[in-house]
Amino acid sequence: MKINKKKFIYLISPNNISTNFYKNLKLVLKTGKIGFFQLRLKKYSFKQKMLIGKKIKQICIKNNVKFLVNDDPILVKKLGADGCHLGQKDIKINEARKIIGNKIIGVTCHNSIKLAKTAVKEKASYIAFGAFFSTKTKKVKFKATTKILNKVKKLTKTPIVAIGGINNKNYKKLLLNKANLLAISSYVWNNKKYKPLEATEKLK
Repeated sequence: MKINKKKFIYLISPNNISTNFYKNLKLVLKTGKIGFFQLRLKKYSFKQKMLIGKKIKQICIKNNVKFLVNDDPILVKKLGADGCHLGQKDIKINEARKIIGNKIIGVTCHNSIKLAKTAVKEKASYIAFGAFFSTKTKKVKFKATTKILNKVKKLTKTPIVAIGGINNKNYKKLLLNKANLLAISSYVWNNKKYKPLEATEKLK
C-alpha cells in the first residue's frame, strides 16, 4: 500500500452524520491532505450506512481519497469501497479477505508489538496504534507512546497509522516519529474553535 506523504491524514467520520456533513467533507477532502476516509458509524442500520456510504464514496473518488469502512467487509463489498478497518474483536483478516479479496485491510494493534507482528504476518495493509493522547471519540483502554512507533519501524515496512486525540498541537511529534498516517476524527468534526476546513488547514 503506497502512502503519499502530503496526504498524511486518515480521517474518520463523526459518530453522527448531520446535514452539513457532506458539504464539510467536500471542503476538507479538497485540501489534498486526506489520504484515507473511514466510515465508522456504530448506531446506524446497514441500510442507512449504505445510503451514507454511497454519497461519501462519490466525494472520495472525486478527491482521490481511499474510502474504507469500519468493521464490516460485507458493507465494503456492497459499496465497492476500497477496504476495511478491523478491530481486535472483529472478523479476522483471512476471513475478511474471503469476502473483499485483495482490498485494503487495516488492523488495530493498540499498543502491542505482538498484535502488530500477527497483523504483519497475516498481510495487513496497515497497522494502527493508539491511543497516543486522550480522546473523547471513544473510551481509551490502551495507551501508546512514540517508542512503539520506532520499535515497529524496525520490524516492518507495513504503513503505520497513529490514532487517539491527535490535534494541531501534538500531530508533528507523531510524524517526526515515523507514523505514516494520523487518524483524526473529533479534532475535525467536533472542534469548538474551528470549522472542519479550518481545523484541517492547521495540519500542515
